Amino acid sequence: MSQIDSENLSTSEEEAAQEQKLVPVVESIRYRKRAQSAEQKAASLEEELAQNEATISHLNEKLQEMQTERQLTAELACAGATDIEAATLLVKARLKKEPKANTATVIGLLRKEKAYLFTDNAGSNITAAPKTAGAREKIPSATGTLQRAAKKASQTGSRADLQEYLKLRRNFV
Repeated sequence: MSQIDSENLSTSEEEAAQEQKLVPVVESIRYRKRAQSAEQKAASLEEELAQNEATISHLNEKLQEMQTERQLTAELACAGATDIEAATLLVKARLKKEPKANTATVIGLLRKEKAYLFTDNAGSNITAAPKTAGAREKIPSATGTLQRAAKKASQTGSRADLQEYLKLRRNFV
């Protein structure tokens, strides 16, 4: 072989290699569409992530507000507030005006200025609420009457005595 023939062979080999590297048009279009759809999906996911982060920050702020309100309600209840909602609103307004103020001091000032919102006995002096009209107080003298009626009903076995006992029991229990 001559030098020219060897050059022709090397150029033909290079052309064959280049032809092998070339991708058919249909495949290149498909690759391009896939790349574009992947880019669109990435952009939509980034947008969704930004929305989710904004939602999370908003929910965290609401949670913080609710926790402070619950803590404030507990402090006002311990201070003996009768109208906790009104006291809460007043304390919140004061705290907005004076952000450096302590809640305990604001509650103390509110207790001095608006004493009608608080009871005299606060804190550990809290007593149980009286029973409602539906629940009757137990009368100590009535227990003897009830016991006597029960004893009489059991001894006689009479339906009238049993009925009398049940009526008394309903009244006192």
